[in-house]
Amino acid sequence: MRAGTGASDHRCLSVSNHGDNHDSQRQSVWLKNFIHIAGIGGTFMAGLALIAREAGFEISGCDQAIYPPMSDLLAAQGIVVQEGYERGVFDSGATPDLFVIGNALSRGNPLVESILNQRLAYTAGAQWLRETLIPQKRVLAIAGTHGKTTTCSICAFLLHACGLEPGFLIGGVPGNFDVSARLGAGDWFVIEADEYDTAFFDKRSKFLHYRPDVLMIGNLEFDHADIFDSIADIEKQFQYLLRSVPENGTVVINADQDGLSDLLTRGCWSQVIRYSCTDAPAEWRAVALQPDCRRFDVYCDNHHVATVEWPLMGQHNLQNAIGAIAATHAVGAKPEEACAALAEFRSPKRRLERVNPKSSIALFDDFAHHPTAVRETLKSLRSCDSQGKVIAVLEPRSNTMKQGFHRPELAQALALADVAIIRRHDGLNWDPEELTHLKDGDKIMVCNSNTQIVDAVCGVVEAGDRVVMMSNGSFDGLRDLLAAQLN
Repeated sequence: MRAGTGASDHRCLSVSNHGDNHDSQRQSVWLKNFIHIAGIGGTFMAGLALIAREAGFEISGCDQAIYPPMSDLLAAQGIVVQEGYERGVFDSGATPDLFVIGNALSRGNPLVESILNQRLAYTAGAQWLRETLIPQKRVLAIAGTHGKTTTCSICAFLLHACGLEPGFLIGGVPGNFDVSARLGAGDWFVIEADEYDTAFFDKRSKFLHYRPDVLMIGNLEFDHADIFDSIADIEKQFQYLLRSVPENGTVVINADQDGLSDLLTRGCWSQVIRYSCTDAPAEWRAVALQPDCRRFDVYCDNHHVATVEWPLMGQHNLQNAIGAIAATHAVGAKPEEACAALAEFRSPKRRLERVNPKSSIALFDDFAHHPTAVRETLKSLRSCDSQGKVIAVLEPRSNTMKQGFHRPELAQALALADVAIIRRHDGLNWDPEELTHLKDGDKIMVCNSNTQIVDAVCGVVEAGDRVVMMSNGSFDGLRDLLAAQLN
């Protein structure tokens, strides 16, 4: 037994045996319990580390850089993280028994090359999660281009509130739990099912490893231009995902998304449950009772289930809520209890998160990094009672945005703001000034630094206004800079 682990010295794990000449061969091998997670700073890999630690494994990890909140979550669990991928990282200590490699690492990475050259055992995070950490769990997977983190958080919270003690792995920091991932004592495991690729040696979408018993798909659009050439490429991965759901499993689909119905016609062998926020044919329906959607009625088969009041605003969150109610009902939660629990739900961090609740100028931090998400975020702020301006600040940081996809749609989405500010940075393959010349680009300003952004915001903002930062990264600390000025 390794000191401090409290776990047996060996475990029988099913892993990909990439240490010999048969890369595709998988075999059951005896492995000790010292696991090193490469790329541990990402939300998925950090969650994987938390679950593995809970299961009794000794965990270490590395990443190029790691920031709060994931760095704080890992430190709280005593997980040592080293910055950098240097070849000699393990020369002075014990070599891990298994390397779990995240999809951020590719060939040429010093650690990857060292692992390959030494013929060390390694596998991918998604595969190791399903085969080793949760092999006996029943899986509720939340898939789609947008809203996965929020919907996954809702599902985990509702199952918890209904006494089902779920495990979960959420790609963010949930508002109702002190960790982003846990094993759970119950039968069910809720996972954010990402369509991004698995690892440098496995280019399938991560979600193909999860084999869900209940699958929820909220929407489907083109994204991840760095690995997908077209929407058809993404749809193919979702078709494979649908094929992995058992005949006695359940597929929960957003009936308001036409493309999802088309997807089902290409092959689905499971029970299908639909949900809607419109008049589309569906078993589950949510009807907003006020413009910001913070109060709504829930119907099942046209029978009124409950009236819900909850803290989240916006049509997109209404869809997340009714989808989660439908999905958790398929798992075994009582819908009346689930609806009542929504009053206590708290949004994950960086999902329209209010940064400065005491200020007369509201500052929000949001993860939006796709024109559809930008549009829905701004529509949500528009739905509030406030008569002040909406000021949008966007960092086009996702790989799809960096390559310049969706430029007309982005300008159209930003037109919902009274003022829109875009951060120009070196990683862009296009000039944001182009948006100012489009039909909907007359409200757009371009800044070259966070200092310029702060000056621009302070030059137009007034009491009663709402300012929202949108990025899938840290925005180089803009949150703290703006909060200090607006407070």
